[in-house]
Amino acid sequence: MSDMLQTIDAAASDADLLDQTAIAVRAAGSALRERFGEVVRYQSREELMGALAVNDEMALDILRPRLSGLRPDAGWVEDELDGGALPPGEWWVVDPAEGNVNHLHALPEWAVTATLVRENQPVLTAVHLPLTGETYTALTGAGAHLDGRPLHVSQTADLGLSIVATSQARPDEDETVVRRVGSSITAMLFDALVVRTAVPATLHLLNVAAGRIDAFWQFAGARADLLPGALLVTEAGGQISDTQGRPWTPQSESLLAAAPGVHDEAVATLSR
Repeated sequence: MSDMLQTIDAAASDADLLDQTAIAVRAAGSALRERFGEVVRYQSREELMGALAVNDEMALDILRPRLSGLRPDAGWVEDELDGGALPPGEWWVVDPAEGNVNHLHALPEWAVTATLVRENQPVLTAVHLPLTGETYTALTGAGAHLDGRPLHVSQTADLGLSIVATSQARPDEDETVVRRVGSSITAMLFDALVVRTAVPATLHLLNVAAGRIDAFWQFAGARADLLPGALLVTEAGGQISDTQGRPWTPQSESLLAAAPGVHDEAVATLSR
């Protein structure tokens, strides 16, 4: 009985923590929205990196004290390009401006994300889209939600009737990965109804969780752009694996998030 009560208390605590995390990402998103609207011009990679850093630091100045105050003993990861396993314990994995380049170009596809990872498993996540005011949340075992409304992946069972999506390889990505991305898009152009390619990954994963698109895949990738969406898709009833159908972890070299009805077909297409 005592073990059951401890489990209930932990769930309640995580639910409260998710509520506070959502408040934090909304606050950071509001600050970034104030800076949005004009295309930021840059003439060199150094100027680009400087402009990206301004957005990141503005959001982090809000997120870091709030989230650290909620879990003072948790570690902190804010480099959106980091990948692989984390050390034991709890960690905040944060992307202060997911889709930051889009923000600089006055494009609407960007968000603020914060995910609590416990023993290398995402426990809760909050993703805020400042331009629409939407907040997507997920808590392990409690489902995925959009502004409190439950999310469910699509019921599509035919890849030929599916909208699928992928994200672009990083500018400095290994040539083998870049070519693998290109060949996978070609394969999906033959097998799927519509193929979407854009950044950032998180927004595609939100759409899988919401049932708007049927599958998303990516080669390589980082914790910050995959963990929030992976938890949302899982809690919305979707299936997560690598592109060969094996169990996915942050150390995996690829990710596939799909409605269960098209997952195996997507694996077959991406494995060609």
